[in-house]
Amino acid sequence: MNFRFITLHKPFLFFTILHFSYFASAQVFPNKHYPQGYFIYPVSAKIGLVANFGELRPNHYHMGLDCRTDQTENHRVSAAADGYIAHVRIEPSGFGRAIYINHPNGLTTLYGHLNDFSPALEKYVKQQQYKLESWNIFLDIPPGLFPVKQGDFIAYSGNTGGSQGPHLHFEIRDTKTDKVLNPLLFGLPLPDNIPPAISRLAVYDRTISTYSQTPKLFSLKMANGFYSPASPMIIINSDKVSFGISAVDRRNGSSNPNGIFQSILYVDDRPVVGFQLDSISYNETRYENAHIDYKLRASGGPFVEHLSRLPGYPQGVYKDISSDGVIALEDESIHQVRIEVKDANGNTSQVKFSIKKGGAKSLPAGSSIYQQQEFHPGFVNVFERNDVMVILGEQDLYDSIGFEYSKRSSADQMAVSDLHAVHTGLVPVHGYFTVKLKLSKFVPLEDLSGIVMERSWGGKKEVVKTKIEGEWFVGRFREFGNFQLLLDKLPPVIAGGFPENANLSRSSRIVFVVTDNNHSINNFWAELNGKWLRFTNDKGRTFIYKFDEMCPSGENELRVRVDDEAGNRTGKVYHFTR
Repeated sequence: MNFRFITLHKPFLFFTILHFSYFASAQVFPNKHYPQGYFIYPVSAKIGLVANFGELRPNHYHMGLDCRTDQTENHRVSAAADGYIAHVRIEPSGFGRAIYINHPNGLTTLYGHLNDFSPALEKYVKQQQYKLESWNIFLDIPPGLFPVKQGDFIAYSGNTGGSQGPHLHFEIRDTKTDKVLNPLLFGLPLPDNIPPAISRLAVYDRTISTYSQTPKLFSLKMANGFYSPASPMIIINSDKVSFGISAVDRRNGSSNPNGIFQSILYVDDRPVVGFQLDSISYNETRYENAHIDYKLRASGGPFVEHLSRLPGYPQGVYKDISSDGVIALEDESIHQVRIEVKDANGNTSQVKFSIKKGGAKSLPAGSSIYQQQEFHPGFVNVFERNDVMVILGEQDLYDSIGFEYSKRSSADQMAVSDLHAVHTGLVPVHGYFTVKLKLSKFVPLEDLSGIVMERSWGGKKEVVKTKIEGEWFVGRFREFGNFQLLLDKLPPVIAGGFPENANLSRSSRIVFVVTDNNHSINNFWAELNGKWLRFTNDKGRTFIYKFDEMCPSGENELRVRVDDEAGNRTGKVYHFTR
């Protein structure tokens, strides 16, 4: 056999793995032994899914099941099994209002995007919010305080947090490790006999970085029980290649394109590498950016899932069988490739084609040989000029990049530095990296504390408060883009509310809309008659207080203050009668 598998430890340094015959007959992914029928379906609506575990989302895997609620809110949500309520989370994005239940079998279930909790729990949470003087909370609840039996009412379904429509987000976790498990492996009443659909094959030249190329894409069609490209023979002008696929799964009674569960690459009937979407922690979910062709997707292209690990990705969802999936072709022999794709119910689809090494290597379409400075995964990478420094940690990159940089004068009237183009937002970064900039304009000493660093890319902007280190202003970010320093002296604006000395006896709530020139609200604080008052802030849009026992009858004074990221503050005082 005149090909071999190679493992990529850093760019262009390969190690041959020769002994893989043992894996030909071994089971690639062992069977799961999760309890079947232990959990019941958790919401009183017609059973069905909007999204499944492992579905591909921006910067993360979808980490649970999105259970349908008939496009309406306030369906009863029940404990999926016996246990006790261990945590409650309330936040403007993410899960919104969520409950965690610990179960005696060592598992935890999570219920997200909820409306009101059960009355006793709702009362307890409200008391804790007033005790902590914070609406946004994560509570650890003593084990004996809220025991539940399977089927007990715990909350109403909703659309809170990062939800884009009414549904229940449901997760099953390992309590000890906090790894999120695939709920479809637990025997929930969600029948499915539809195999995944595979639409596209991607081929990569792995003598260069995946970020230095656009892959060759082949549309796939089903014939004779498997998928294949129009020409079943693919000629590859490289001696090191890897593959990716575009695939979705669908379930009985639904046309929603959900995520696949598992894929395994075979070459000449020998398993090479595979991935399986199960047992992923929230600390690992951002590695989805290494699982997909991030650059292709960020450029407006389709989702493509790599069948091979990128150099800066630990094994994670992948299992290296004979290599990390990069294949070295050593002659012009023909080799048979088979890609097996499964859903969590075991329904299987396959791609089959042949590969052959072609003639002289040519760079793939869209590749670039320009490299101002080469950055590699597994190393601390530093770029420095007179007025800019970029520092990436060892685990920040998934593949090598030819680091690109340029600068120009900023057109922003608030700018006090040049605009620094730090590589491209089409390449992902895993962790928070450091950007240091120097001023290009004089700023009075008393104004230095109002300097923020702005990142912009693709019409989106974010600002962070800077730290001052000598002449450097330092910020931390998770994405490349265009960076500049801004002197922000404009305070936030508070709108809404009510007229001074209003009679609010017939009102049900108070609503404030807070805006900021840099969209950077850092803190909202309200006091009624000198005591903290709870305003909700679901989805980060408005601040709402619903009148309750915390507001006495008669004359009242409400004080509101808002801070932005630069430290600018706006405060208002209102008087009303209730």
